[in-house]
Order: sequence, then C-alpha cells, then structure tokens
Amino acid sequence: MKGVLLVNLGSPESPEPKDVKKYLGEFLMDERVIDVPLWARTLLVKGIILNTRPKASAAAYKKIWWDEGSPLIVLSERLQNKIQKQTTLPIALAMRYGSMTIKKGLQELVDKGVDEVFLIPLYPQFAMATTETIVVLAEEIRQAHFPQITINDLKSFYNKSDYIEVLSNSIAKHLEGKDYEHLLFSYHGVPERHIRKSDVTKSHCKIDGSCCATPSPAHEFCYRHQCKEVTRLVGEKLNLKEGAFSTSFQSRLGFDPWLQPYTDRTIERLGKEGIKKLAIVTPAFVSDCLETLEEIAMEGEEIFHEMGGKDFTTIPCLNDDKEFVDVLSKWINEWAMSETVAI
Repeated sequence: MKGVLLVNLGSPESPEPKDVKKYLGEFLMDERVIDVPLWARTLLVKGIILNTRPKASAAAYKKIWWDEGSPLIVLSERLQNKIQKQTTLPIALAMRYGSMTIKKGLQELVDKGVDEVFLIPLYPQFAMATTETIVVLAEEIRQAHFPQITINDLKSFYNKSDYIEVLSNSIAKHLEGKDYEHLLFSYHGVPERHIRKSDVTKSHCKIDGSCCATPSPAHEFCYRHQCKEVTRLVGEKLNLKEGAFSTSFQSRLGFDPWLQPYTDRTIERLGKEGIKKLAIVTPAFVSDCLETLEEIAMEGEEIFHEMGGKDFTTIPCLNDDKEFVDVLSKWINEWAMSETVAI
C-alpha cells in the first residue's frame, strides 16, 4: 500500500521564549544547518545563541502568531487536508523540527498499512538545510524503526513547468491592479560554503556571475542556481521587463559569507534609488511563516518606508492555493499509478 508524507520545516509549540529556545536548539544543532564541527556548533548554539536569541525570536513569533497556532503549521495542515480530498492515498504531515516529527508521520502511515512512502519535502529548491536534512533523517528513521517500508522522495521541483505556472499565476493574481515598479524575488539565504559542499563536480560552483548560467551536473543540487532559475522562468512566464525584477537572499545568520545580494540591503538600495512601489515574493517557502510574515512583511516594509518608499506589496506564499493543491495532487496520483517515482 502506498502513502504520502508531506514534510515542512516546523515551528515552536508556542511563541513563548522557553518553547522558542527548545525549537531553536533542535533546529540550529542540525549539522546540515550549522555545518561546523560538533564542539564548535555546541559552543555557538548552546553557549551563545540560545542565551541571547530566544527572547527576540519569541517577540517576533508573537507578532505573527494566529489564534489557531503557528501560521506555518496551520497552513501546512490546510494543504494536507485539501490534497487528501483529491487522492485515495493516505496523506500524513510531519515537520523536520518540533513535536510533529517525521517518525510520528511515518508511524501514522504504517498504522494504516502503508509500506511504500512518497516523501515530499515542501521546498521547491534543493538545499542541505532543507531537502537534504529531511531525506537523510527520514532514511535513518526508516532503517531504525520501519525497515519493512520503502521511501521514494520527490526531487526538487523548482523548474517543473506546472509549478512555475502555478507560482506565476499566483504572483499575477496578487499583483492585479497594482502599479508596482519593481518585483523582488527574495529567497532564504544559505552560507556560500553550503553551495560548494553540494557541488557534485567539486569544481563548478564559483559563486560568480557565470556559473549558475553555465550548464552543469552541479545544478541538480545547487540552491543558488535553482533560485535564480525560478526567477528567470517566472520572469519569462510573466513577460517581466529586464531591470524591473531581481533576486535577493534573506535571513542570514552569523558572520560567514552568505549568498548575496542580501534582501534587507536590496530593499534599502531600491528605496534610495527612488523606487516608490515595491512588490516582494518569497518562492523558497511554500507556506507563510516567520520569515515571510515578520521579516519581509513587517521589517522589510519598515526599511522601505524609511528609505522613502511608499507602496510595499507582499505576495503570499502558495500555501493552500487551489492550483498548488491541484499540482501536488497530480504528482501524487501519477506516482500512485507508477512503478517508480520518475515524474
């Protein structure tokens, strides 16, 4: 019997500092998030970050918390429920971090008789700190607790034509009637070393002006290329004028070089250059969360207004958009009818 496990990032149990601290501890101690030796990661996370960051992060979570709970959790559950209505396969939901564990999600499917799982990391682009950590942990849990099942995972779907169409339609719908001057595609940042570590060729990714546009096997696992490709493909689909849209990266942490240009500095620059009407979309996320609802929609807008900007439009993530539900359901049903996961 086949079943599906959707996996998103996760969330604190509440916006209180103690719950945020627990969540951040699990998240930041992941070796694929902060990829330094254990002793250094422990010193950084437990010795510094968890003694300084939880209170500020909790305040940020409180700004965006819904009556139903964490927006990311609520939106992921809505997505799960809508997909379930379009397939006969059991659909379970898990989070990489927090109490909705991958182990619980797999157990739910196994209890229903599932022995073949379609694992769907809810990230369009591949990254060590997102897709890879989900796939690796799921396999470790399978080997330790569910050796009788098999797991196939959905590969990064950043360039699949039906995904690009859904994303483009969502952007167009939310910008309809809005006289914006610039559309900024803001993706979650990662350290530059993550790009080089994921380079299967060990030589292609220079993080310069040309490597992402030069065909290479490295692109299958290159987050930077995949982000830029989403921007390019959507730009083509929507016939965006050159110079009227751009790519940036948000949410950097620490002092190591992260992917540039940085979103906050890009918003500042655009305001200084006289852009008065700015729209922002965040295609690294499929569900609205702290990084979109607070960092972009609140902090980003504040920066823009401080720089003289007037109209700031935040385009929601795909969330439980009907077209997105339809596409995910189609991929699931195609997998259900196939012998392999080659879709």
